[in-house]
Amino acid sequence: MASNGALTTVYLPGAGGLASFWRPITDIRRGPSIAVEYPGFGTTPVVPTVRSLSELYAWLLPRLPPSFDLVAQSMGGVLALQMAIEHPERVRRLVLTATSGGVDAQALGASEWRRDAWVTARAEMPRWFIDDRTDCTDRLPAVRAPTLLVFGDADPIAPVRVGEFLRERIPHARLHVIAGGTHDFAIEVAAKVAALIDEHVKAP
Repeated sequence: MASNGALTTVYLPGAGGLASFWRPITDIRRGPSIAVEYPGFGTTPVVPTVRSLSELYAWLLPRLPPSFDLVAQSMGGVLALQMAIEHPERVRRLVLTATSGGVDAQALGASEWRRDAWVTARAEMPRWFIDDRTDCTDRLPAVRAPTLLVFGDADPIAPVRVGEFLRERIPHARLHVIAGGTHDFAIEVAAKVAALIDEHVKAP
């Protein structure tokens, strides 16, 4: 925790793996923060022991503060949900934006992003998220952190129906829908998303 009492906000990217995804938000929000970049993405070196999502989770967890607010994009929601479920003493508040992992999103109307041109153009990218099929559905009631779900109503990868599914199963969850928001609404309307995060983490 920072000396001024503000809790660190940890930002997890999606399958793109880059800390820079969150720069439009971190440039707006004040206070201590950690924007995670996954090993093997961008300029972050490969870690030989990280070869799967479960190994990424095990590598990441000890590198985070003892207590933090957690914001996760898209498939980063898999890691975030696991942290919130398995370490409720560490995750104070949770924000999931455009979540496409941790549940059966396709059954809820999501498109199959793993076969689209975005993945094809990134053949060198580690396949942790592409191969992962983690389903936390049965464990969602164990999330204790107050949770903000932010979804865009023009996002085929993480449709609003996924947000509604999560809201019904996570205690203390609320859903905010971004009108016209695509899968990248955290970049497109960064000021709005930053304000929503601020409101959530500062709530009594």
